[in-house]
Amino acid sequence: MKLFLKVWKQDGPQTEGRFESHVLDGVSEDSSFLEMLDQLNEQLLEEGKEPVAFDHDCREGICGTCSLNINGFAHGPENSTTTCQLHMRKFEDGDTITIEPFRAKAFPVIRDLVVDRSAFDKIIQAGGYITVRTGSAPDGNALPVPKEDADLAMDAAQCIGCGACVASCKNASAMLFTSAKAGHLNMLPQGQAEKDSRVLNMVAAMDEAGFGNCRNYGECSAACPKDISLDYIAKLNRDYAKAKIKKVFS
Repeated sequence: MKLFLKVWKQDGPQTEGRFESHVLDGVSEDSSFLEMLDQLNEQLLEEGKEPVAFDHDCREGICGTCSLNINGFAHGPENSTTTCQLHMRKFEDGDTITIEPFRAKAFPVIRDLVVDRSAFDKIIQAGGYITVRTGSAPDGNALPVPKEDADLAMDAAQCIGCGACVASCKNASAMLFTSAKAGHLNMLPQGQAEKDSRVLNMVAAMDEAGFGNCRNYGECSAACPKDISLDYIAKLNRDYAKAKIKKVFS
């Protein structure tokens, strides 16, 4: 395949960015999108040019670091897929592909296609934990959990924190991420002790980080590589309202 690439280049957080155009030939349709970027960087190094910086780690759709906007879509045109699992067979020979970093005030660009997503870490630090003793793992049957609750909690726990929900939202809202991280703990018995403080603190951290308000249009769930449901946002809103009322009358 021969591809025409428009790649965002930015030397640092305070510098002005620009698109650079590259022609890449001999791309296998069986290669992943990140392997295609590896091939581009090899070509740039051979030409004596600076390679393109982009984030990646596991390349197995688990770590969530491969955050790219591809032709205007977070993680690219294929549903329920991370960038590292997107294959070049989804594109045609001669296509022009525009590659950008995730765009959000709370995700400042570090360099090229790499953004700072530490705002997510602050949300987790605000309430993504439970107060149980550390040490050896407890017996699996020591604390019975209804299967329906366990399944819903596991569905929420699939969130890999990639930020596609933020990148796809016109308001750059982090409600889907926050609701998934709060929801998977709030639905389990182990998470009940901090349930109210968890939602209040995590939502406060989300707002403080500069994420926008939820528009409830559903772009976030559509872009999510793990198909996190909007139902978790609805649950977070209910839990937040109850926690607020309890705090007022406590």
